[in-house]
Amino acid sequence: MTLENPAPDTRAARLPEIKVPGLLTLLGLGAGLGIGLALAGTPALDRMLPLAEPVGALWLQALKMTIMPLVCGLLFTGIVETVAAANAGTMARRTLGFIVGTLALSAVVGGLLMPALIALFDPPRGIAIAGAAAGPPPQVPGVSDFLRSLLPTNVMTAAAADALLPVIVFTALFALASTRLADAPRRQLALLFEGLAGAMMVVIGWVLTLAPIGVFALGLSLAAQSGAAALGTLATYIVLVSSCGAVFLLAAYAIAAVLGRKPVRAFAKAILPAQVVAVSTQSSLASLPAMLVACRELKVRPTSAEFVLPLAVTLFRATSPAMNVGVCVYAAHVAGVELSAGALAAGTFVGFLTTFGSVSLPGTVSFVASTAPIAAAMGIPLWPLGVLVAVEMLPDIMRTVGNVTMDVAVTSAVDAADPPASRETVH
Repeated sequence: MTLENPAPDTRAARLPEIKVPGLLTLLGLGAGLGIGLALAGTPALDRMLPLAEPVGALWLQALKMTIMPLVCGLLFTGIVETVAAANAGTMARRTLGFIVGTLALSAVVGGLLMPALIALFDPPRGIAIAGAAAGPPPQVPGVSDFLRSLLPTNVMTAAAADALLPVIVFTALFALASTRLADAPRRQLALLFEGLAGAMMVVIGWVLTLAPIGVFALGLSLAAQSGAAALGTLATYIVLVSSCGAVFLLAAYAIAAVLGRKPVRAFAKAILPAQVVAVSTQSSLASLPAMLVACRELKVRPTSAEFVLPLAVTLFRATSPAMNVGVCVYAAHVAGVELSAGALAAGTFVGFLTTFGSVSLPGTVSFVASTAPIAAAMGIPLWPLGVLVAVEMLPDIMRTVGNVTMDVAVTSAVDAADPPASRETVH
């Protein structure tokens, strides 16, 4: 086996390539905020807002229309691939045990840590964009509401009502049921949902191409409504959400040391080049060759590294549940929505479940597909996500570095869990 540029058959490799204008989107937000602050209280801003408000609202609606089919397509194929991987043998089941346990813990950390960080740093709350208060306030679910909403009485009615939580549960059950079918119908269903996800990726790519315009309009409205408090809110958001990811970045070193039996200094030295690639590319898939080299330096068996790492890149994003749930808790704070225990439980559950439908794609795309279902389950309006997506390229660095580091740590742990006799046979 070689360590040169492997190309695993992942969903990210099969889905259409999407180029997101991340820097232009960030500049669009900066321009909108800057102009809104500069023209605050002037007739010029009053003339601009009637145009900016519908443009921002229309862009948000375009994002929202892709969420339901995109999440269903990605979640179905993700669960099918996870079940298929579990049938690949003992090493696969051990790897999936690490993955599922870590992702569940990650979702819980996001639901507990972000409220604590918000209470500690006390960022501005209740800010809004002009026109955001139109319509009825969102319904925040309680514990009983959360339990009752898990299963739909009619999945079509639930989808029409934008009730994402029961649709997600139904899709997960449907995907699990499809794995019990014969090969031919199972493959046809998998291709259908993969095609659905691919088509929606193309549509969301078109919508995100217009992100600089949409985010400019939202930023202008936000500055007009909230003033300089908006800048502090965004800066605090970047720090707090990145902190949720940093927990799992640090945990990766502990896993490598305790379960992988690797000295912390040796692990840090070996993983550093892969982390540099992760920072520069913001892609776990692009970092895979460097991760394999790191495993070789750590004396992880090639058979373990070349099996576990591609599987981890396909299914495992350790920081995602914590950061995605954290994003939505922060969005609720920004919008002035009080979250009940039921709302946090719903967000944590959806944050864990939808992780299996996420892919190693540009952070802006993953951000929309991953956070919108959580926000919907928690009863949070969409508009804060439309603003926060503009600065996602900064927390996304922490996402990728944390995921890459955890992938190598878990690989070393799976390799160390093999019995000595197995190691002697391989060598």
